[in-house]
Amino acid sequence: MKIGIVTDSLASLSLDEVIALSAELGIECLEFSIGNWSDSPHLDATGLLRSSVERRELKARMDDHGLIISAFNANGNSLHPTDGQRQDAVVRQAIALSRHFEVPQVNLMSGLPGGGPGDHCPNWVTAAWPPETAHMLDYQWNDVALPYWRDLAEHARAEGITQLCLEMHGNQLVYNLPSFLRLHGEIGDIVGLNLDPSHLLWMGADPIEIVKRYARHIYHVHAKDTAINPARIGLTSRLDTQPMGDLCQRGWSYVTLGYGQDSRWWKAFCYWLQAGGYQKGVLSIEHEDLNLSRREGVVRSVALLKECMPTEAPDYELPGA
Repeated sequence: MKIGIVTDSLASLSLDEVIALSAELGIECLEFSIGNWSDSPHLDATGLLRSSVERRELKARMDDHGLIISAFNANGNSLHPTDGQRQDAVVRQAIALSRHFEVPQVNLMSGLPGGGPGDHCPNWVTAAWPPETAHMLDYQWNDVALPYWRDLAEHARAEGITQLCLEMHGNQLVYNLPSFLRLHGEIGDIVGLNLDPSHLLWMGADPIEIVKRYARHIYHVHAKDTAINPARIGLTSRLDTQPMGDLCQRGWSYVTLGYGQDSRWWKAFCYWLQAGGYQKGVLSIEHEDLNLSRREGVVRSVALLKECMPTEAPDYELPGA
């Protein structure tokens, strides 16, 4: 396995500073966010697509420090009922950049439509009742999401992209394993997981169990942690809409690696990733901890991953095998 980083984690640094710090810390892979939910602090996607010179310069700067690009990230909502077309354009920029840089995958979200025609805001259905929820889901899946994803997958294949990697994320149509398997079943193996345990943890799922059972669908991994506050969840539930900055009042918060799940948990997570065939994969640190500085959060996250993740392919053979 290799340590990577979502470059937005170090948004306060320049691109050259990110590259230098990453090399210094032993980070091997950069995941560039290029728009939508990101301000794209390090890359001008439009400029890179227009200029082969700029693309060569970026590659040279990476090569000089022994770094590679793990993915271009276009996280956002390309199924948004009023802003989806603009956000879809960013997804297609990520696909085009991936082709130019010979990166076979793009990281993105599934998107979330409105609950019906004429809606102006996305609508996340989180329960099977009352009855109108079934009608909303039918519209979201069959009228909006599946036609969009069939077209996007066809476009990506034509561009030489073989992996569209989704996060199972709250406020998205794909947020848990059943919703992922539905989309994968309809679209095919081009749709895989960018497995981020932090979202699954706050929703109450078990990332390690998903790794054990469905490792074949994991194409990329985000290393991000969530701290659970059981006393507050007893009052708020896991569906907590209090401001993210109210750390002491919330039932859960995104934190630096090791401040939510301990090193024993992260060792198990990495161990079963390798057992499932992810030994050459990337663990891409995503720092969203409001209580630690970006640099400190990244430094501590790197240290934990170095302690927990396998770095060599297994080679032990049973006697007489």
